[in-house]
Amino acid sequence: PIVITQHMPAGFTAKFAARLDKASTIHVTEAEDGAPLMPGHAYLAPGSHLHLEVTNSLTPRCRLVEGDLINGHKPSVDALFHSVAALSRPTTGVILTGMGRDGAEGLLAMRRAGAATIGQDAASCIVYGMPKAAFELGAVERQVPLRRIAEAILSTCSIQKNHT
Repeated sequence: PIVITQHMPAGFTAKFAARLDKASTIHVTEAEDGAPLMPGHAYLAPGSHLHLEVTNSLTPRCRLVEGDLINGHKPSVDALFHSVAALSRPTTGVILTGMGRDGAEGLLAMRRAGAATIGQDAASCIVYGMPKAAFELGAVERQVPLRRIAEAILSTCSIQKNHT
């Protein structure tokens, strides 16, 4: 399963998820509270009003959480990454272009918990803020250009599968 937090305003994420769903071979939806994470599915945090987290249970589920802004954002990438870091299973964290440092601390927590971590490189970023902050903290295991992100994710999943 894939969980995504993107800084988008309310009202845009449902349409964005539907657009991704039509363009993809996996099923993409806006995350709903309590939805079980299923292989071949992606869950996008609803824009502007709730944080998306993942529960650490036998069947991980989406949890939508009220709360303050984190790093100036709601939903926050850090909120999602910290919840993923608490899972007791192989994971991969990816941070892409964006302003600020949201996601850097959470990605570091994921890396410390044994996750594979990937950051978009400076040359392919529109804004090298979030990936740079994560890289400077030591949260990014590998930096790759945007065009190679999918390949990098798949390679980490293959490595994790062979080690479990």
